[in-house]
Amino acid sequence: MTDTVDKASRSMIMARVKGKDTAPEMVVRRLVHGMGYRYRLHVRKLPGCPDLVFTRRLKVIYVHGCFWHRHPDPGCRLARMPKSRLDFWSPKLEANRDRDIRNLAEIGRLGWKAFVVWECELRDLPLLAERMRNFLEDVE
Repeated sequence: MTDTVDKASRSMIMARVKGKDTAPEMVVRRLVHGMGYRYRLHVRKLPGCPDLVFTRRLKVIYVHGCFWHRHPDPGCRLARMPKSRLDFWSPKLEANRDRDIRNLAEIGRLGWKAFVVWECELRDLPLLAERMRNFLEDVE
């Protein structure tokens, strides 16, 4: 299947895809800040440049888009594979997933704990807030 828009339009669309300060990230940041936690943003010295960094707690939160980071939950509709250019998208998205796995392993080796928030989890903010509070307070 071919792309449904011309090359110039596709380039403009893809140029607007942001790497930080995305809508899901902003929701998580407001939620965490509202719970009273303070954090640093996008610390480049840490693997994967985590979205939220809690330096005193040695904890990080990554906010992942389900499409770009290949959410492994089979029930996630946002992690669908595009219908066009599978020869391009499949290796690209799998490389993203492999990089995320390496970054999580490396952050653990450095003594930090990581929490991943998936875009689809923003549908239930009270549950997400409880999970993040448990993570940040070391409640098992």
